[in-house]
Amino acid sequence: MIQGIPGASGIAIGRALLLSRNAAVVKRETVPQGEIGRELIRIDEALGRTKERLQRLRCETERKLGEREADIFAAHLAILSDPELEEEIRRSVSEEARSAEAAVTAAVRLLADEFEAMDDAYMRERAADFRDLGQALLEQLGGAGLSPFAGIEEECILIAYELTPSDTAQLPPLVRGFVTEAGGATSHAAIMARSLGLPAVVGARAVMQSISDGDTIVIDGASGAVWVNPSPQRLGVYERKRAEWQAGVAADREQAGAEAVTLDGRTIALGANIGSAAEAGNALANGAEEIGLFRTEFMYMNRDRAPDEEEQVRQYGAVFAAMGARPVVLRTLDIGGDKELPYLNLPAEPNPFLGWRAIRLCLDRRDLFDAQLRAMLRAAGADGQLRILFPMISTVSELRRAKAAVEEAVAGLRREGSAVPERWETGIMIEIPSAALLADVLAEEADFFSIGTNDLTQYTLAVDRMNEHISALYDSYHPAVLRLIRHVVESAHARGKRVGVCGEMAGDPSAVPLLVGLGVDELSMNAPSLPAVRRIVRGIRQAEACGLALAALGLEDGHQVRELLERGL
Repeated sequence: MIQGIPGASGIAIGRALLLSRNAAVVKRETVPQGEIGRELIRIDEALGRTKERLQRLRCETERKLGEREADIFAAHLAILSDPELEEEIRRSVSEEARSAEAAVTAAVRLLADEFEAMDDAYMRERAADFRDLGQALLEQLGGAGLSPFAGIEEECILIAYELTPSDTAQLPPLVRGFVTEAGGATSHAAIMARSLGLPAVVGARAVMQSISDGDTIVIDGASGAVWVNPSPQRLGVYERKRAEWQAGVAADREQAGAEAVTLDGRTIALGANIGSAAEAGNALANGAEEIGLFRTEFMYMNRDRAPDEEEQVRQYGAVFAAMGARPVVLRTLDIGGDKELPYLNLPAEPNPFLGWRAIRLCLDRRDLFDAQLRAMLRAAGADGQLRILFPMISTVSELRRAKAAVEEAVAGLRREGSAVPERWETGIMIEIPSAALLADVLAEEADFFSIGTNDLTQYTLAVDRMNEHISALYDSYHPAVLRLIRHVVESAHARGKRVGVCGEMAGDPSAVPLLVGLGVDELSMNAPSLPAVRRIVRGIRQAEACGLALAALGLEDGHQVRELLERGL
């Protein structure tokens, strides 16, 4: 038995497949002086193509798994945009006459080695990010071969020294689980495996030397145990454990039609976060009672122009058709910060997360905003349960201007004879402390609140979650964040308004009792998380959850809150 670190719970049994990576070969270390200009052009082109690839991966990952899992690709984009890395690569070519491949390899190795030598485990694991970027750049330079997964034709357990975030995001369905030598519980591969529901063990020393292709492998993701060619008796034990685990997953899914009602009778509405109309079916299959967040910005990304009104009507209309009489929350364009649209030619900003983005951009670019609002209203038609959600509201005047734009769109469509809902709702994202603190005033104007815990945490704690040097300070369980959530809930309920949570916290099983205790009415998450969250809600008592939340509000930091949650209700 090989003991590793638990990466993602679950039991997987299958034949081993050792990941054979076609490493890029640096054919020339140096180039003649006359070719330096060409090498610099190759680097510029490779950087551009790599950024485009990372943007696609980021969008796909956020749609499928969520914002937290996609954050790594946003971080990679930030690293590639850091002048220090590019300057080191270009300096290596210009001053040392290195080839583009040799310069990239040297610069990435230098940075990866620096991080790997750090004392902090989390920072050591970030060395994989630099190796991932280096591999991506070398592929764009033409130095690497096929995808490492190109030869997978049957179900297997993947064995690797390391899986980068890009690897994990692109794992084929035939991979039933994985084991890596490198990495820890906070590595991006482990985090993404948990979101994928894929059993995984990380940090298993010498696993590449201990396992051969075709060996029978058993992974116990909860304990970190890896068994190689187990005895028939042990294999039988784990086959029964796997059946029990799979039955538990199936049981959660069978409860998809049941209401999320606590043991003492409080109902929590459960919704799904989606990024495309195609995901509505999966949301329903996992028991979504509503679309709690449609991230419409994905329709605008990875293309050379904005979608026109008709295209948007088709996309939104497909969601309303799939959901029937269930509510659909459509968030207006939330672009800027780490989400860029090159065709808008937005000016570069020193701090884009605090800049011209989301509702601020939409209120200035009424051509974009009006087309989107018209499309939303037309798609809902006369019968759709439309809820329009405005992101990054920080002042009452912004909300009033946004609501006025909706009214104008409605009036225009009615003049044209288009069917629009008799009634719709307008709500706001609570993700800026000013909005949280003004919740009592904003509740007079908004029909509902949706708390975005990711950004609310970032802005409250003044922590850029993309900055690896301080990202450990980013903690949604911090009592300061919890107190803001409680204030928002109390302010909204005093005025008869609902409060939902649509950030990553909503789908975190350990956070569910806390959020229920804080009084949240709705939880919206990525569809695969819905069955487990429903089971948790149905197994707790509101009164006990309230006591837990009250205790959490009086603690000093997120670490103490987690300890409280681990002790349970």
